[in-house]
Amino acid sequence: MSDAKARGKTTAALSVRALDGVTWPAFARLVEANNGVWGGCWCMGFHVKLGKGRAPGQNRAEKKQRVDEGRTHAALVLDGDECLGWCQFGSPAELPEIKSRRRYEKGLTSLPDWRITCFFTGKGRRRRGVAGAALGGALAEIARHGGGTVEGYPEETDDRTVSGSFLHTGPMAAFENHGFTRMRPISPHRWVVTRTVDPA
Repeated sequence: MSDAKARGKTTAALSVRALDGVTWPAFARLVEANNGVWGGCWCMGFHVKLGKGRAPGQNRAEKKQRVDEGRTHAALVLDGDECLGWCQFGSPAELPEIKSRRRYEKGLTSLPDWRITCFFTGKGRRRRGVAGAALGGALAEIARHGGGTVEGYPEETDDRTVSGSFLHTGPMAAFENHGFTRMRPISPHRWVVTRTVDPA
């Protein structure tokens, strides 16, 4: 499926839309139904360093402010008005906090234009192709925003079984299905993968 098609309808039932003021309520309902996502992250963990003393309410308020100001990006997978999951993307300045930072920076030659940092699919909504649809939607949004080099940091699962709830940086298969190339490992199972997206 092309990235352009992924941006619109992905199957007869699912569609992909950008996170914005209109889609915020659907996003917020999914987060609230899943304990704020990972104990109250509200998908802020790649924007800022999360730590002790930072309450879920603060994360929610800051995420909403970023949405209102256009300073956070995600492709939401929707079944009608219900959000099933998403893929977060943004520039390195927008998403400076990444996993395996020390090994990542050791082999860094240049920053990408875009990062794809995390995925989430709600409980009971997995194994419906949500991650793949969300990634396709993110790439289509990146094309709409001018394209460029895109990095992801997925986990390789070929030789082991991993719960989908732990694959928050995305499964390798989803990235490879969307044309990403493995560049270098930054942990025993996590890789830097890249591809170039042409402007829409």
